[in-house]
Amino acid sequence: MARVLIVGAGLTGSLCAALLKKEISGPLYVTVWDKAGDAGGRMTTTSSPHNPQCTADMGAQYITCTPHYAKKHQTFYDELLAHGILKPLTWPIEGMNMKEGDCNFVAPQGVSSIIKHYLRQSGAEVYFRQCVTQINLKNDKWEVFKETGFSEQFDLVVLTMPVPQILQLQGDIVNLISECQRQQLESVSYSSRYALGLFYEAGTKIDVPWAGQYITSNPCVRFVSIDNKKRNVESSETGPSLVIHTTVPFGVKYLEQSTEDVQELIFQQLEDLLPGLPRPIFTKCRKWRHSQLSVFGQLTIFLNLNFLICKARVIATTSQGCCVN
Repeated sequence: MARVLIVGAGLTGSLCAALLKKEISGPLYVTVWDKAGDAGGRMTTTSSPHNPQCTADMGAQYITCTPHYAKKHQTFYDELLAHGILKPLTWPIEGMNMKEGDCNFVAPQGVSSIIKHYLRQSGAEVYFRQCVTQINLKNDKWEVFKETGFSEQFDLVVLTMPVPQILQLQGDIVNLISECQRQQLESVSYSSRYALGLFYEAGTKIDVPWAGQYITSNPCVRFVSIDNKKRNVESSETGPSLVIHTTVPFGVKYLEQSTEDVQELIFQQLEDLLPGLPRPIFTKCRKWRHSQLSVFGQLTIFLNLNFLICKARVIATTSQGCCVN
């Protein structure tokens, strides 16, 4: 039985696992490792510890489908819509740049539900808090080492984490990537920003006429979402949740600051943007060091019958929307 390791439990990794399950007829063992504590990657959803039903999308906020990809990827959209994982975005997002023919979708159960759907489909064994540090070629197998020092061998390894993390890997992979290939991977670049999630008690009212708003006049805040309203899951038993995404210049400037300090800076700006905003019962500040991909890259190394695949991206995810490519 061929053994396949997919590193990264985001959209690329989960969909890759599901497609392998669908397309490969023979016996196949697939496992997915991720260094985080849950699936989602940059499409992660956070829950309030006071009420697990109160959630907020900390990464991608909605899915934008262009006419070209609506046709090319129709089966994927049809499936997600049929299962209720995606629904059309109905609330207004002020300042959204809409192009003719584009359709926007939200995930009522949180955007990470898309990833979890594909992981369930794949039947893969999924393990979290598994940080890969080294990849060697041993007896025509890929030996993959974890941060704990333990290793396992695989016939195929698919790396879906951000490119800078791939370039940090040690072992034979360093010598297998040529200088030209390394330069191609190093040309892949990302923007950085912070996301702040605010969670409220049931019955809290946030009276604004929109579900999301792009901010153009603030040096700190770029986007604000009333997240439960955006996903059309408002309930009297669950409090509202807000998500704030910062501008890229702000993210870059404070990239090495503590999330506690950054959170206070964001709160100061929110007082001007949304005066009278209630104090939340729980907050979650997330640093997106690799937020939005600005230059794409992909690398495949073939060695005998062993495959090592480094994927920078199969879809372009902005910090607000997710535009399928």
